[in-house]
Amino acid sequence: MENLLRWSIANSAPRDANATPPQPRSDLDPGVIDMILGKPDSELMKEALAVAVDESREEDDRLQALDNFEMVSARMAAPLQTVTDRVRQLIEQIDNANNLEKLNMWEPLHSLLINPTSSEDIQMQVLWILGTAVQNNPSAQHSYLALSPLRTLLSFLSPAVRSGKTRAKAVYALSGLLKHNAAAVAQMADAGGWAVLRDALQDSDITVRRKVAFLLNTLLIPAGPHDVPGARQQPAPANVQQPLQVPTSTQGVAAASDSDPAPGATTTAAAPSSASAPTPAPSSQPQPQPQAVTLHPSSASAAPADAPAPSASASASASASASAPAVSPPQSVHPNSHASMVTDPSSIATAGPTARALERDGLLRTLVGALADPVPHGPDGEREGDADFEEKVLRSLHTYSTACGRGPLPAPEGAQLARYLREQEEKEGGEEGLAERWNLTRDEVRELKQAAELQPAT
Repeated sequence: MENLLRWSIANSAPRDANATPPQPRSDLDPGVIDMILGKPDSELMKEALAVAVDESREEDDRLQALDNFEMVSARMAAPLQTVTDRVRQLIEQIDNANNLEKLNMWEPLHSLLINPTSSEDIQMQVLWILGTAVQNNPSAQHSYLALSPLRTLLSFLSPAVRSGKTRAKAVYALSGLLKHNAAAVAQMADAGGWAVLRDALQDSDITVRRKVAFLLNTLLIPAGPHDVPGARQQPAPANVQQPLQVPTSTQGVAAASDSDPAPGATTTAAAPSSASAPTPAPSSQPQPQPQAVTLHPSSASAAPADAPAPSASASASASASASAPAVSPPQSVHPNSHASMVTDPSSIATAGPTARALERDGLLRTLVGALADPVPHGPDGEREGDADFEEKVLRSLHTYSTACGRGPLPAPEGAQLARYLREQEEKEGGEEGLAERWNLTRDEVRELKQAAELQPAT
Protein backbone atom coordinates (compact mmCIF):
# COMPACT_ATOMS: atom_id res chain seq x y z
CA MET A 1 0.00 0.00 0.00
CA GLU A 2 2.85 2.41 0.77
CA ASN A 3 4.46 1.76 -2.62
CA LEU A 4 1.11 2.31 -4.32
CA LEU A 5 0.68 5.63 -2.52
CA ARG A 6 4.15 6.78 -3.56
CA TRP A 7 3.49 5.79 -7.17
CA SER A 8 0.17 7.67 -7.23
CA ILE A 9 1.79 10.83 -5.83
CA ALA A 10 4.68 10.67 -8.28
CA ASN A 11 2.34 10.23 -11.24
CA SER A 12 -0.21 12.83 -10.24
CA ALA A 13 -0.15 16.13 -12.10
CA PRO A 14 -0.65 19.37 -10.14
CA ARG A 15 -4.30 20.46 -10.06
CA ASP A 16 -5.00 23.40 -12.39
CA ALA A 17 -8.05 25.43 -11.40
CA ASN A 18 -8.83 26.11 -15.07
CA ALA A 19 -8.28 22.54 -16.20
CA THR A 20 -11.17 20.30 -17.24
CA PRO A 21 -12.11 17.77 -14.52
CA PRO A 22 -10.87 14.28 -15.37
CA GLN A 23 -13.48 11.97 -16.83
CA PRO A 24 -13.99 8.47 -15.42
CA ARG A 25 -12.30 5.79 -17.46
CA SER A 26 -14.55 3.62 -19.57
CA ASP A 27 -11.96 1.08 -20.61
CA LEU A 28 -11.87 -0.77 -17.27
CA ASP A 29 -13.34 -4.25 -17.23
CA PRO A 30 -15.60 -4.69 -14.16
CA GLY A 31 -14.88 -8.40 -14.22
CA VAL A 32 -11.16 -7.80 -13.82
CA ILE A 33 -11.80 -5.36 -10.97
CA ASP A 34 -14.01 -7.91 -9.24
CA MET A 35 -11.30 -10.55 -9.57
CA ILE A 36 -8.74 -8.20 -8.04
CA LEU A 37 -10.78 -6.60 -5.27
CA GLY A 38 -13.49 -9.20 -4.83
CA LYS A 39 -17.21 -8.70 -5.07
CA PRO A 40 -19.20 -7.30 -2.16
CA ASP A 41 -20.44 -9.92 0.26
CA SER A 42 -24.03 -9.12 -0.62
CA GLU A 43 -23.38 -9.97 -4.27
CA LEU A 44 -21.65 -13.21 -3.32
CA MET A 45 -24.61 -14.15 -1.14
CA LYS A 46 -27.07 -13.42 -3.94
CA GLU A 47 -25.11 -15.49 -6.42
CA ALA A 48 -24.73 -18.44 -4.07
CA LEU A 49 -28.41 -18.44 -3.09
CA ALA A 50 -29.49 -18.17 -6.74
CA VAL A 51 -27.59 -21.36 -7.48
CA ALA A 52 -28.94 -23.09 -4.37
CA VAL A 53 -32.61 -22.50 -5.20
CA ASP A 54 -32.24 -23.33 -8.90
CA GLU A 55 -33.71 -26.82 -9.20
CA SER A 56 -32.37 -27.16 -12.75
CA ARG A 57 -28.78 -27.19 -11.45
CA GLU A 58 -26.95 -30.34 -10.43
CA GLU A 59 -27.34 -31.19 -6.76
CA ASP A 60 -23.60 -31.07 -6.21
CA ASP A 61 -23.57 -27.48 -7.47
CA ARG A 62 -26.47 -26.56 -5.19
CA LEU A 63 -24.82 -28.16 -2.20
CA GLN A 64 -21.56 -26.39 -2.97
CA ALA A 65 -23.42 -23.08 -3.23
CA LEU A 66 -25.08 -23.65 0.15
CA ASP A 67 -21.77 -24.58 1.69
CA ASN A 68 -20.27 -21.44 0.22
CA PHE A 69 -23.18 -19.39 1.50
CA GLU A 70 -22.54 -20.63 5.03
CA MET A 71 -18.76 -20.58 4.97
CA VAL A 72 -17.23 -17.92 2.77
CA SER A 73 -13.50 -17.72 2.26
CA ALA A 74 -11.41 -14.66 2.94
CA ARG A 75 -11.66 -11.88 0.40
CA MET A 76 -7.99 -12.29 -0.49
CA ALA A 77 -8.86 -15.27 -2.70
CA ALA A 78 -6.88 -16.05 -5.83
CA PRO A 79 -8.05 -13.97 -8.77
CA LEU A 80 -9.05 -16.95 -10.90
CA GLN A 81 -11.21 -18.65 -8.30
CA THR A 82 -14.88 -19.01 -9.05
CA VAL A 83 -17.65 -17.51 -6.94
CA THR A 84 -18.35 -20.83 -5.26
CA ASP A 85 -14.69 -21.17 -4.35
CA ARG A 86 -14.48 -17.66 -2.91
CA VAL A 87 -17.77 -17.54 -1.02
CA ARG A 88 -16.91 -19.17 2.32
CA GLN A 89 -17.66 -18.24 5.91
CA LEU A 90 -19.90 -15.43 4.74
CA ILE A 91 -22.94 -16.03 6.89
CA GLU A 92 -20.72 -16.44 9.96
CA GLN A 93 -20.10 -12.69 9.90
CA ILE A 94 -22.83 -11.02 11.93
CA ASP A 95 -23.27 -8.14 9.47
CA ASN A 96 -23.87 -10.59 6.63
CA ALA A 97 -26.32 -12.55 8.77
CA ASN A 98 -28.26 -9.35 9.32
CA ASN A 99 -28.23 -8.72 5.58
CA LEU A 100 -30.47 -11.77 5.10
CA GLU A 101 -33.41 -9.60 6.08
CA LYS A 102 -32.37 -6.66 3.89
CA LEU A 103 -31.79 -8.94 0.90
CA ASN A 104 -35.06 -10.87 1.46
CA MET A 105 -33.23 -14.18 1.82
CA TRP A 106 -35.00 -15.69 4.82
CA GLU A 107 -37.99 -16.88 2.78
CA PRO A 108 -35.94 -18.59 0.03
CA LEU A 109 -33.78 -20.33 2.62
CA HIS A 110 -36.77 -21.51 4.63
CA SER A 111 -38.54 -22.66 1.48
CA LEU A 112 -35.66 -25.05 0.79
CA LEU A 113 -36.56 -26.82 4.04
CA ILE A 114 -40.23 -27.32 3.19
CA ASN A 115 -39.81 -27.93 -0.55
CA PRO A 116 -40.64 -31.62 -1.17
CA THR A 117 -38.06 -31.74 -3.98
CA SER A 118 -35.19 -30.75 -1.66
CA SER A 119 -32.94 -33.66 -0.85
CA GLU A 120 -31.96 -34.50 2.70
CA ASP A 121 -28.45 -33.23 2.01
CA ILE A 122 -29.77 -29.86 0.91
CA GLN A 123 -32.04 -29.63 3.93
CA MET A 124 -29.16 -30.48 6.26
CA GLN A 125 -27.02 -27.73 4.72
CA VAL A 126 -29.86 -25.21 5.07
CA LEU A 127 -30.31 -26.15 8.73
CA TRP A 128 -26.61 -25.49 9.23
CA ILE A 129 -26.90 -22.07 7.59
CA LEU A 130 -29.94 -21.10 9.65
CA GLY A 131 -28.32 -22.15 12.90
CA THR A 132 -25.18 -20.18 12.12
CA ALA A 133 -27.15 -17.07 11.12
CA VAL A 134 -29.34 -16.84 14.24
CA GLN A 135 -26.98 -17.92 17.00
CA ASN A 136 -26.27 -15.07 19.46
CA ASN A 137 -27.92 -12.67 17.01
CA PRO A 138 -31.13 -11.07 18.37
CA SER A 139 -31.88 -9.26 15.13
CA ALA A 140 -31.59 -12.41 13.01
CA GLN A 141 -33.60 -14.40 15.56
CA HIS A 142 -36.41 -11.87 15.37
CA SER A 143 -36.39 -11.85 11.57
CA TYR A 144 -36.47 -15.63 11.22
CA LEU A 145 -39.04 -16.12 13.98
CA ALA A 146 -41.43 -13.95 11.96
CA LEU A 147 -41.76 -16.90 9.55
CA SER A 148 -43.06 -19.17 12.37
CA PRO A 149 -40.38 -21.78 11.66
CA LEU A 150 -40.57 -23.81 14.88
CA ARG A 151 -42.83 -26.58 13.60
CA THR A 152 -40.66 -26.99 10.52
CA LEU A 153 -37.43 -27.21 12.52
CA LEU A 154 -38.99 -29.60 15.03
CA SER A 155 -40.18 -31.88 12.24
CA PHE A 156 -36.57 -32.70 11.41
CA LEU A 157 -36.18 -34.34 14.83
CA SER A 158 -38.72 -36.98 13.89
CA PRO A 159 -37.49 -40.59 13.75
CA ALA A 160 -38.73 -40.54 10.14
CA VAL A 161 -35.65 -38.46 9.30
CA ARG A 162 -33.17 -41.23 8.68
CA SER A 163 -29.93 -39.28 8.92
CA GLY A 164 -28.65 -38.68 12.43
CA LYS A 165 -26.52 -35.84 11.06
CA THR A 166 -29.63 -34.07 9.78
CA ARG A 167 -31.35 -34.47 13.13
CA ALA A 168 -28.26 -33.09 14.86
CA LYS A 169 -28.23 -30.08 12.52
CA ALA A 170 -31.92 -29.54 13.33
CA VAL A 171 -31.01 -29.29 17.03
CA TYR A 172 -28.24 -26.86 16.08
CA ALA A 173 -30.69 -24.60 14.22
CA LEU A 174 -33.26 -24.91 16.98
CA SER A 175 -30.67 -24.03 19.62
CA GLY A 176 -29.61 -20.93 17.74
CA LEU A 177 -33.23 -19.76 17.56
CA LEU A 178 -34.18 -20.54 21.19
CA LYS A 179 -31.12 -19.46 23.17
CA HIS A 180 -31.61 -16.05 24.84
CA ASN A 181 -34.89 -15.70 22.95
CA ALA A 182 -37.91 -15.62 25.25
CA ALA A 183 -40.29 -14.99 22.34
CA ALA A 184 -39.27 -18.23 20.62
CA VAL A 185 -39.38 -20.25 23.85
CA ALA A 186 -42.90 -18.93 24.48
CA GLN A 187 -44.02 -20.55 21.20
CA MET A 188 -42.59 -23.98 22.05
CA ALA A 189 -45.68 -25.24 23.86
CA ASP A 190 -48.07 -24.41 21.01
CA ALA A 191 -45.69 -25.99 18.51
CA GLY A 192 -45.41 -29.18 20.58
CA GLY A 193 -41.71 -28.53 20.91
CA TRP A 194 -41.20 -29.74 24.47
CA ALA A 195 -42.62 -33.17 23.62
CA VAL A 196 -40.29 -33.34 20.61
CA LEU A 197 -37.27 -32.52 22.78
CA ARG A 198 -38.40 -35.09 25.34
CA ASP A 199 -38.44 -37.80 22.66
CA ALA A 200 -35.12 -36.59 21.25
CA LEU A 201 -33.49 -37.40 24.61
CA GLN A 202 -34.00 -41.03 23.57
CA ASP A 203 -32.80 -40.61 19.99
CA SER A 204 -30.86 -43.52 18.52
CA ASP A 205 -27.98 -41.14 17.77
CA ILE A 206 -26.11 -40.20 20.94
CA THR A 207 -24.96 -36.92 19.35
CA VAL A 208 -28.57 -35.75 19.12
CA ARG A 209 -29.14 -36.61 22.78
CA ARG A 210 -26.06 -34.65 23.86
CA LYS A 211 -27.15 -31.57 21.92
CA VAL A 212 -30.66 -31.65 23.34
CA ALA A 213 -29.42 -32.05 26.92
CA PHE A 214 -26.99 -29.16 26.40
CA LEU A 215 -29.78 -27.01 24.96
CA LEU A 216 -32.05 -27.67 27.94
CA ASN A 217 -29.31 -26.71 30.38
CA THR A 218 -28.67 -23.48 28.47
CA LEU A 219 -32.35 -22.56 28.48
CA LEU A 220 -32.52 -23.24 32.24
CA ILE A 221 -29.78 -20.74 33.14
CA PRO A 222 -31.59 -17.70 34.62
CA ALA A 223 -31.06 -14.29 33.08
CA GLY A 224 -31.77 -12.72 36.48
CA PRO A 225 -34.08 -12.91 39.51
CA HIS A 226 -37.08 -12.00 37.35
CA ASP A 227 -36.51 -15.15 35.28
CA VAL A 228 -37.48 -17.64 38.00
CA PRO A 229 -40.73 -16.40 39.60
CA GLY A 230 -41.95 -18.54 42.47
CA ALA A 231 -38.59 -20.24 42.94
CA ARG A 232 -37.82 -21.58 46.38
CA GLN A 233 -35.08 -19.82 48.29
CA GLN A 234 -31.89 -21.82 47.85
CA PRO A 235 -28.28 -21.08 48.79
CA ALA A 236 -26.09 -19.90 45.94
CA PRO A 237 -25.22 -23.02 43.91
CA ALA A 238 -21.64 -24.01 43.33
CA ASN A 239 -20.00 -22.92 40.10
CA VAL A 240 -23.01 -20.95 38.83
CA GLN A 241 -22.14 -17.42 37.80
CA GLN A 242 -24.67 -14.81 38.78
CA PRO A 243 -25.92 -12.41 36.10
CA LEU A 244 -24.02 -9.17 35.69
CA GLN A 245 -26.06 -6.04 36.33
CA VAL A 246 -24.92 -3.27 34.00
CA PRO A 247 -26.42 0.24 34.25
CA THR A 248 -27.54 1.37 30.81
CA SER A 249 -28.59 4.96 31.39
CA THR A 250 -27.45 8.09 33.16
CA GLN A 251 -29.96 7.46 35.93
CA GLY A 252 -28.76 3.90 36.28
CA VAL A 253 -25.15 4.96 36.60
CA ALA A 254 -26.06 7.62 39.15
CA ALA A 255 -28.12 5.14 41.16
CA ALA A 256 -25.25 2.65 41.13
CA SER A 257 -22.83 5.31 42.34
CA ASP A 258 -25.16 6.32 45.19
CA SER A 259 -25.70 2.75 46.39
CA ASP A 260 -23.92 1.49 49.47
CA PRO A 261 -20.79 -0.58 48.92
CA ALA A 262 -21.13 -4.31 49.16
CA PRO A 263 -20.53 -5.89 52.57
CA GLY A 264 -16.88 -6.61 53.11
CA ALA A 265 -15.77 -4.08 50.51
CA THR A 266 -12.80 -1.95 51.43
CA THR A 267 -12.08 1.65 50.57
CA THR A 268 -8.76 3.42 50.48
CA ALA A 269 -10.06 6.39 52.48
CA ALA A 270 -11.70 4.42 55.29
CA ALA A 271 -11.09 5.85 58.74
CA PRO A 272 -9.44 3.56 61.27
CA SER A 273 -11.75 1.90 63.73
CA SER A 274 -11.63 3.00 67.33
CA ALA A 275 -11.52 -0.62 68.38
CA SER A 276 -8.44 -1.35 66.32
CA ALA A 277 -6.28 1.67 67.26
CA PRO A 278 -6.44 4.34 69.98
CA THR A 279 -6.99 7.94 68.99
CA PRO A 280 -3.65 9.78 69.20
CA ALA A 281 -3.44 12.79 71.48
CA PRO A 282 -3.24 16.23 69.87
CA SER A 283 0.30 17.31 69.19
CA SER A 284 1.81 20.75 68.78
CA GLN A 285 4.14 19.40 66.11
CA PRO A 286 3.02 19.89 62.54
CA GLN A 287 1.56 16.70 61.11
CA PRO A 288 2.71 15.41 57.73
CA GLN A 289 0.10 15.94 55.05
CA PRO A 290 -1.01 12.91 53.01
CA GLN A 291 0.53 12.75 49.59
CA ALA A 292 -1.81 12.79 46.60
CA VAL A 293 -1.26 12.17 42.93
CA THR A 294 -3.12 14.40 40.51
CA LEU A 295 -3.88 12.45 37.35
CA HIS A 296 -5.72 15.25 35.55
CA PRO A 297 -4.63 18.74 36.78
CA SER A 298 -7.48 21.17 37.07
CA SER A 299 -7.43 24.85 36.37
CA ALA A 300 -7.25 25.48 40.10
CA SER A 301 -3.94 23.67 40.43
CA ALA A 302 -2.53 25.77 37.61
CA ALA A 303 -3.61 29.07 39.17
CA PRO A 304 -0.87 31.60 40.03
CA ALA A 305 0.42 31.74 43.59
CA ASP A 306 -0.92 35.23 44.23
CA ALA A 307 -4.49 34.30 43.17
CA PRO A 308 -7.11 34.92 45.86
CA ALA A 309 -8.19 31.89 47.87
CA PRO A 310 -11.61 30.50 46.99
CA SER A 311 -14.49 31.04 49.37
CA ALA A 312 -15.72 28.30 51.70
CA SER A 313 -18.89 27.73 49.68
CA ALA A 314 -16.92 27.49 46.45
CA SER A 315 -14.53 25.02 48.08
CA ALA A 316 -17.40 22.87 49.30
CA SER A 317 -18.99 22.93 45.86
CA ALA A 318 -15.72 22.04 44.17
CA SER A 319 -15.14 19.23 46.68
CA ALA A 320 -18.59 17.79 46.05
CA SER A 321 -18.06 17.99 42.31
CA ALA A 322 -14.69 16.28 42.57
CA SER A 323 -16.08 13.45 44.67
CA ALA A 324 -19.06 12.81 42.38
CA PRO A 325 -18.46 10.18 39.71
CA ALA A 326 -18.30 11.35 36.14
CA VAL A 327 -21.48 10.31 34.37
CA SER A 328 -21.44 10.09 30.62
CA PRO A 329 -24.62 10.68 28.65
CA PRO A 330 -26.65 7.54 27.89
CA GLN A 331 -25.49 5.78 24.77
CA SER A 332 -27.82 4.57 22.06
CA VAL A 333 -28.39 0.82 22.20
CA HIS A 334 -28.05 -1.09 18.94
CA PRO A 335 -30.93 -3.56 18.57
CA ASN A 336 -28.53 -6.34 17.66
CA SER A 337 -26.04 -5.84 20.49
CA HIS A 338 -25.79 -7.62 23.81
CA ALA A 339 -26.62 -4.27 25.40
CA SER A 340 -30.11 -4.67 23.93
CA MET A 341 -30.47 -7.84 26.00
CA VAL A 342 -29.41 -6.01 29.16
CA THR A 343 -31.83 -3.15 28.59
CA ASP A 344 -34.71 -5.61 28.21
CA PRO A 345 -33.91 -8.64 30.40
CA SER A 346 -37.34 -10.15 29.79
CA SER A 347 -36.39 -10.71 26.14
CA ILE A 348 -33.77 -13.30 27.16
CA ALA A 349 -35.65 -14.85 30.12
CA THR A 350 -35.99 -18.53 29.21
CA ALA A 351 -35.39 -20.27 32.54
CA GLY A 352 -38.90 -19.95 33.98
CA PRO A 353 -40.81 -21.34 30.96
CA THR A 354 -38.25 -24.11 30.50
CA ALA A 355 -38.39 -25.19 34.16
CA ARG A 356 -42.19 -25.33 34.00
CA ALA A 357 -42.01 -27.35 30.78
CA LEU A 358 -39.71 -29.87 32.45
CA GLU A 359 -42.32 -30.41 35.13
CA ARG A 360 -45.40 -30.25 32.90
CA ASP A 361 -44.30 -32.22 29.82
CA GLY A 362 -42.39 -35.10 31.41
CA LEU A 363 -38.94 -33.84 30.51
CA LEU A 364 -37.76 -34.14 34.10
CA ARG A 365 -38.75 -37.77 34.23
CA THR A 366 -37.10 -38.43 30.85
CA LEU A 367 -33.85 -36.75 31.90
CA VAL A 368 -33.53 -38.92 35.00
CA GLY A 369 -34.59 -41.99 33.03
CA ALA A 370 -31.94 -41.28 30.41
CA LEU A 371 -29.37 -41.75 33.18
CA ALA A 372 -30.86 -44.66 35.09
CA ASP A 373 -32.19 -46.62 32.12
CA PRO A 374 -30.55 -45.33 28.92
CA VAL A 375 -31.92 -46.30 25.52
CA PRO A 376 -29.41 -48.35 23.48
CA HIS A 377 -27.37 -46.33 21.02
CA GLY A 378 -24.61 -46.88 18.51
CA PRO A 379 -24.35 -49.25 15.57
CA ASP A 380 -24.35 -52.29 17.85
CA GLY A 381 -27.08 -51.02 20.17
CA GLU A 382 -24.81 -51.07 23.21
CA ARG A 383 -26.21 -49.90 26.54
CA GLU A 384 -22.95 -48.56 27.93
CA GLY A 385 -23.38 -45.14 29.45
CA ASP A 386 -21.95 -42.13 27.64
CA ALA A 387 -20.02 -39.90 30.07
CA ASP A 388 -20.49 -36.78 27.92
CA PHE A 389 -24.25 -37.24 27.72
CA GLU A 390 -24.45 -38.08 31.42
CA GLU A 391 -22.58 -34.87 32.28
CA LYS A 392 -24.95 -32.73 30.19
CA VAL A 393 -28.03 -34.35 31.74
CA LEU A 394 -26.68 -33.94 35.26
CA ARG A 395 -25.86 -30.30 34.60
CA SER A 396 -29.43 -29.75 33.43
CA LEU A 397 -30.75 -31.32 36.63
CA HIS A 398 -28.28 -29.32 38.72
CA THR A 399 -29.28 -26.03 37.05
CA TYR A 400 -32.96 -26.84 37.46
CA SER A 401 -32.59 -27.62 41.16
CA THR A 402 -30.15 -24.90 42.19
CA ALA A 403 -29.92 -21.96 39.78
CA CYS A 404 -33.66 -22.12 39.05
CA GLY A 405 -34.36 -22.58 42.75
CA ARG A 406 -36.69 -25.56 42.26
CA GLY A 407 -35.11 -27.49 45.14
CA PRO A 408 -35.35 -31.28 45.48
CA LEU A 409 -36.79 -33.25 42.57
CA PRO A 410 -40.29 -34.71 42.83
CA ALA A 411 -40.41 -37.99 44.71
CA PRO A 412 -40.34 -40.53 41.82
CA GLU A 413 -37.57 -38.76 39.92
CA GLY A 414 -35.64 -37.97 43.11
CA ALA A 415 -35.69 -41.58 44.26
CA GLN A 416 -34.58 -42.81 40.84
CA LEU A 417 -31.75 -40.29 40.70
CA ALA A 418 -30.69 -41.21 44.24
CA ARG A 419 -30.40 -44.88 43.30
CA TYR A 420 -28.41 -44.00 40.20
CA LEU A 421 -26.00 -41.74 42.07
CA ARG A 422 -25.51 -44.32 44.80
CA GLU A 423 -24.68 -47.04 42.26
CA GLN A 424 -22.26 -44.83 40.34
CA GLU A 425 -20.58 -43.65 43.53
CA GLU A 426 -19.91 -47.22 44.57
CA LYS A 427 -18.53 -47.95 41.11
CA GLU A 428 -16.26 -44.87 41.08
CA GLY A 429 -15.14 -45.18 44.69
CA GLY A 430 -16.66 -42.00 46.13
CA GLU A 431 -17.63 -38.44 45.32
CA GLU A 432 -14.21 -37.54 43.98
CA GLY A 433 -14.51 -40.28 41.38
CA LEU A 434 -17.94 -39.06 40.34
CA ALA A 435 -16.72 -35.47 40.05
CA GLU A 436 -13.80 -36.50 37.86
CA ARG A 437 -15.94 -38.73 35.65
CA TRP A 438 -18.55 -36.05 34.94
CA ASN A 439 -16.26 -33.02 35.03
CA LEU A 440 -18.08 -31.60 38.05
CA THR A 441 -16.87 -30.17 41.31
CA ARG A 442 -17.41 -32.07 44.51
CA ASP A 443 -19.80 -29.36 45.67
CA GLU A 444 -21.87 -29.86 42.53
CA VAL A 445 -21.99 -33.61 43.17
CA ARG A 446 -23.24 -32.92 46.70
CA GLU A 447 -25.86 -30.51 45.42
CA LEU A 448 -27.08 -33.18 43.02
CA LYS A 449 -27.37 -35.55 45.96
CA GLN A 450 -29.39 -32.97 47.85
CA ALA A 451 -31.63 -32.56 44.81
CA ALA A 452 -32.22 -36.31 44.97
CA GLU A 453 -32.58 -36.04 48.78
CA LEU A 454 -29.63 -38.36 49.15
CA GLN A 455 -27.43 -37.52 52.12
CA PRO A 456 -23.96 -36.38 50.90
CA ALA A 457 -20.92 -38.28 52.18
CA THR A 458 -19.15 -36.67 55.13
